[in-house]
Amino acid sequence: MKYDAVIVGGGIVGLATAFRLLEAKPQLKILLLEKEAKLAAHQTGNNSGVLHAGLYYKPGSEKARCAVQGLQQMIAFCRENGIAHEQCGKIVVATETNELERLENLWKRGNENGLQGLRKLNPAQIKEIEPHAAGIAAIHVPQEGIVDYPAVCEKLGELIRQAGGEIKLNTRVEKIISDGGEKVVETSAGNFRAKFVVACGGLHADRVVKMSGQKPTAKIVPFRGEYYVIKKDRQHFVRNLIYPVPEAKFPFLGVHFTRLIHGGIEAGPNAVLAFAREGYKWTDFNLRDFAESVCYPGLWKFLAKYPSLCGYEIRRSLSRAEFTRSLQKLVPEIRAEDIEPGGAGVRAQAMTSDGKLVEDFHFEEASGMLHVVNAPSPAATASLAIGQTIVKRVMKQL
Repeated sequence: MKYDAVIVGGGIVGLATAFRLLEAKPQLKILLLEKEAKLAAHQTGNNSGVLHAGLYYKPGSEKARCAVQGLQQMIAFCRENGIAHEQCGKIVVATETNELERLENLWKRGNENGLQGLRKLNPAQIKEIEPHAAGIAAIHVPQEGIVDYPAVCEKLGELIRQAGGEIKLNTRVEKIISDGGEKVVETSAGNFRAKFVVACGGLHADRVVKMSGQKPTAKIVPFRGEYYVIKKDRQHFVRNLIYPVPEAKFPFLGVHFTRLIHGGIEAGPNAVLAFAREGYKWTDFNLRDFAESVCYPGLWKFLAKYPSLCGYEIRRSLSRAEFTRSLQKLVPEIRAEDIEPGGAGVRAQAMTSDGKLVEDFHFEEASGMLHVVNAPSPAATASLAIGQTIVKRVMKQL
């Protein structure tokens, strides 16, 4: 029951970390713990499967670096292991003149981040790529694509086991304590000792920080993203990926269209406060999760700062007609009767007590421990690069 490293969390970041550790030092004894009965049960398994190239992220940030590197690594991994993926490209469309400055900023960021093949599009060129899309200007991002992330996780799990690593499912971490220079991870399936613990807790990342006796610098506030799917006879409206120009002050990318790797077109997501950290429907409610969110001063400061935006997201969540109006900005021909409810995902968004959303990937370190506190999109794309970053930090202590 003694290991060189224990990884907490069986999402794509935890799996990539275990994979990269064993790749760097095959002799390490590694254990990955996951509380669910399967890997990738939450954020990883409920996103839309987009490969992000790094257009949106501040140059020099962890997000920018890991997204650009991680995209290439993820594509190579999929090719090597026969996992369904496609670099189909996407367009980011400005539909109003007040969006042009933000679109230009994205152009600059994309070029600074080293994206290849970016093109500015006029209305006629937009139609060449997406005949049913409307806009006054756009950026074409040919490196963007789609992938089967659950299949990536399944293969990572297989490779970890082949390399001698262990994975324990249905194992909930309850406490992490220090003992004689080592860590003892207390779980529902017994205790495990390790020289080092890497916590990739996702929706529960801040709680895992507390379990280890530290005080988290940010709170995880869960935001649910709800999707519609386009009915089969209307899927010709979208060829690949069509995105709006996002609001610069938020890490959310806005309601968009995504072609799925195994067929179909998804539309969404919006972003509303979830009443449970694993709350995929309005009716999902967890008292502890809800109380922690509504009692957190940072949430109220955030709501006070952006009341109209938060109110609109709720209205759009409850109204198919309002959701359709958002979609019509990008594809005017779409109608409410062309879409039907799809799935949903919950984003583990770290927020500080002053109401600011943590935009970059965020790590917290202590002796013998590293916590991945904030790793929302594009963490799936960037996961193999994030894993390398974590390995460098772990090796310094090991």
